[in-house]
Amino acid sequence: MPASDTPPPMRSLPVIRVLIVDDESLGRLRIADLLRAKTDAEIAGEAADGEAAVRAIRELGPDLVFLDVQMPRKSGLDVVREIGPEHMPMTIFVTAFDRYAIEAFEVAAVDYLVKPFDDDRFEQAFQRARRVLALEGVERARESLLAMLRAGGPTLPPATMPSPARYLERIAVEMKGQVKPIPVAQIDYIAAAGPYAELHVGDRRYVIREAMQTLEDRLDPNRFMRVHRSVIVRLDLVEALHRGGGGDYELQMKGGVRLRVSRSRREALERWLGLSPRE
Repeated sequence: MPASDTPPPMRSLPVIRVLIVDDESLGRLRIADLLRAKTDAEIAGEAADGEAAVRAIRELGPDLVFLDVQMPRKSGLDVVREIGPEHMPMTIFVTAFDRYAIEAFEVAAVDYLVKPFDDDRFEQAFQRARRVLALEGVERARESLLAMLRAGGPTLPPATMPSPARYLERIAVEMKGQVKPIPVAQIDYIAAAGPYAELHVGDRRYVIREAMQTLEDRLDPNRFMRVHRSVIVRLDLVEALHRGGGGDYELQMKGGVRLRVSRSRREALERWLGLSPRE
């Protein structure tokens, strides 16, 4: 019989079951958003601390773990020690460490991501993990983890110390079952609403479950300022500062929106505006 011109059917790639471990909800949302765009990945679960990560690895048996390194109480390396390198799934470390420490992770995991990472760097790490899984290189990766732990591993800074600066470029918001990244450069201001925060972007409003303190810590202070316990503003949109009755102040944004300014934050705002602090 003559050979058919019809190409053979494409084989679908096996789905990789992924566990996401990060103590910051925005970090988990960022990775989850990227994974949901893939047809060859499935989110097996999420964990917000090291202890939950240990339970999830044992109960869910994921193929791949995105593992945050520095977490309170139990770090990512503590998770590896407790599970045992010989029982760890394929691991991609997520870290804010400087280059000197990353070198240790580079030889011990299938890959590592340095916060903040872009979409292309994430894709590179994921595809590398897929190749290793396809080539049955898991055992070699586990041997590398074990060698790193035997050598003492990289020195982790105490949990009480602040992580190296890594400012948000996007904030993930959940909308109708989907996750959408909102560039921080488009945010006008953020207002607290109970346990939630409202991102005001032009005439649109997005709600996320995140503390104002966490957002303040993660936003570039050269671009954003917290002017009240319930308000963070984008500085290049500040137009004027108005003094009201009783010593209260309001900030006027471009577009006309007025926002309250607390007395404790007023002087910092006046300095940014180039005004002499008032008595």
